[in-house]
Amino acid sequence: MVSAMNRLSHEQSSHGQEAYQHSEGVVARTIEEQTAKLPSDLFLWAAGASILGSLALRAMGDKEDANFVGHWAPTFLILGLYNKIVKVAGSDRIHAS
Repeated sequence: MVSAMNRLSHEQSSHGQEAYQHSEGVVARTIEEQTAKLPSDLFLWAAGASILGSLALRAMGDKEDANFVGHWAPTFLILGLYNKIVKVAGSDRIHAS
């Protein structure tokens, strides 16, 4: 029982050290702070608007612009994933005070 508690304490201590060793720099931390302020559904709406805009441009016969606008949808979705990850597991786990 005592050795299990010591092992758990050691694991928690090394997890904290590992988190500190893999901490983000000032720039990444600043970006995370600003990104976390944005609502997650903003990126979903932006991706949807990109898809609809692409469809509208394509219907009007403007294939090149439709492709350009449509290619932004995956970018918005990836930014939304980044936003969610920052909110769940951002660098604030180390720098919270």
